[in-house]
Amino acid sequence: MTATTAGSRIRTAVAGSALLAVLAAAPGAYGTFASADSRNPASESPASGKTYVNPVSRGFADTFADPAVVRGKDGYWYAFGTTDPLRSGGKPHSLPVARSRDLVEWKYVTDALGKDNAPGWAAEDAAYWAPDITYHDGRYWLYFVVTQTDATDEKDDSAIGVATASSPAGPWKTHGEPVVPPRRGDNGFKWTFDPAHVTDTDGRRYLYYGSYNGGIEVTALSPDGTRRAGRPTLVATDNRFEGAYVIRRGGWWYLFASSGDCCAGPTTGYSVFAGRSRSVRGPFTDRDGVPLTASRTGGSITLTPNGNRWVGTGHNAVVTDLAGQDWMLYHAIDRSNPYLDKPYGINRRPMLIDRLDWKNGWPVVRGGKGASAGRQPAPVTSPRTKAQKRPAVPAGGDSRPPGDPGSLDPARSDEFDGERPRPGWQWVRHPAGSVRDGQYVWRTQDAELHKKTNTASVMLRQAPRGDFTVETKLSIDLGVETVRNYQQAGLVAYAGDDRYLRLAHTAIWNTRQTEYGKEQPYAGDIAYGSASVGPPARTTWLRLRHTTSHGEHHVQALTSRDGTQWTAGGTWTIPGKHRLRYGLVSLGGDGATAKFDYYRLYRH
Repeated sequence: MTATTAGSRIRTAVAGSALLAVLAAAPGAYGTFASADSRNPASESPASGKTYVNPVSRGFADTFADPAVVRGKDGYWYAFGTTDPLRSGGKPHSLPVARSRDLVEWKYVTDALGKDNAPGWAAEDAAYWAPDITYHDGRYWLYFVVTQTDATDEKDDSAIGVATASSPAGPWKTHGEPVVPPRRGDNGFKWTFDPAHVTDTDGRRYLYYGSYNGGIEVTALSPDGTRRAGRPTLVATDNRFEGAYVIRRGGWWYLFASSGDCCAGPTTGYSVFAGRSRSVRGPFTDRDGVPLTASRTGGSITLTPNGNRWVGTGHNAVVTDLAGQDWMLYHAIDRSNPYLDKPYGINRRPMLIDRLDWKNGWPVVRGGKGASAGRQPAPVTSPRTKAQKRPAVPAGGDSRPPGDPGSLDPARSDEFDGERPRPGWQWVRHPAGSVRDGQYVWRTQDAELHKKTNTASVMLRQAPRGDFTVETKLSIDLGVETVRNYQQAGLVAYAGDDRYLRLAHTAIWNTRQTEYGKEQPYAGDIAYGSASVGPPARTTWLRLRHTTSHGEHHVQALTSRDGTQWTAGGTWTIPGKHRLRYGLVSLGGDGATAKFDYYRLYRH
């Protein structure tokens, strides 16, 4: 997705999260995850003898979003990006193309589209986004988004186009009609974004496409690949997923889909989730068996912000090197330098690459560590080194698995087993809720804690120094399928009304998500963005794990639907100079009641 679209449909911390996990570690733990990037490469020597440091697009571009990659018949790797200026102060490049011998050193080659070969049916002010590149029947096929067509008098009537060439470097010839024309929904046009082309085992061709407005669909293509054939099938729900990328492995089709705010600058929570299916048409389910089409939305985390410099890690492609190792290429945002030019302008989203490992049949980046910021072993791209031993899969995460929160600190916890909360609670604004039958019962407030609207009450306790985990068991009935915005309840790490982290079971349009949001002052304004963790249930367990690293608070989100199996999600950071209090929230609009069984603090 390009920079201008995120957040216009999904208001709050939406949806969307280094990752799920290295399974091992402890029974009941779905993953471990290092909140800070390792500063050292793997101890084994890389098979190629080469190393690299992200971002790999630095040699030719400051921003290269939505990368799609193919290996050409000439032995080069070619990457295609969404339309943006490549450098600060530059002019937009229309689907820029870069080339590399080794997947880590890239040079700009050309723009795939220009005045001479732009689709004749595109509006004059159309942009071209999110390319997908494949090789089929002796030609290269480039599917792409056209943001505006001349087929209607209305705006936002996006469509999918296609161009073909004998070489990835072009020249490209565009087809005379949209492959997927504008699609009308209940409220205007659906977002016909982010194509992904695959060929099934029987030789039939399919195209995935879609975004938050309308969800992700898959449709059969005509044999010549230039138009839809038959009825589409919904494979991932709206208001949650976009950026589809699909591969086949071990008899399964894996659907990678990105989620969250793509372009919220330093608070961008964009993340990659995965589901799998035996059929190219789905249904795609996560490792818990939860469908990606469910209202309480499924999806297993493949890549999510991990507490290092990179946030907004999403919209991926997958390639395999000559040693058989899979690699994920994706874009991300440097939280210390998030914009290409002025603040709140074009998000600077360079291209990164990291190894994609498979744990018990599920994809995770770097064994669960997520995006790399330090030097890493490079892919094997020379035939002379492809037979050498590959590095072992790096261990993901720290020494404490998600199922082990530490030792309970009773003095800083509350079981809500008296007539009122235990002493030590502090309130921002007016107290609300009450203890009933061993629970803290708190109706969602018709109030907010979002950017400049700070009207909600917040229930807090002082937190100790050092490392700890806070946990609550939350029951809240937000229903399913029906549109509700944005009732929510959960945990908060609070430094102030404009600097906090919030992990909540949240109603977002027709979906229900565990939303992990961050708000902070930035460049004279307030930035807010979010990621998602695991699928919620009517009763959901929530954790925030606090550690310190390099003078910062690192706070990782974890969720569970049974209190035993935990999904390890993303990590947000807050400067160490700010003292955090932790506690509970229930807000976002009247209409639901949160019931907290307890609030517990565990020492690491």
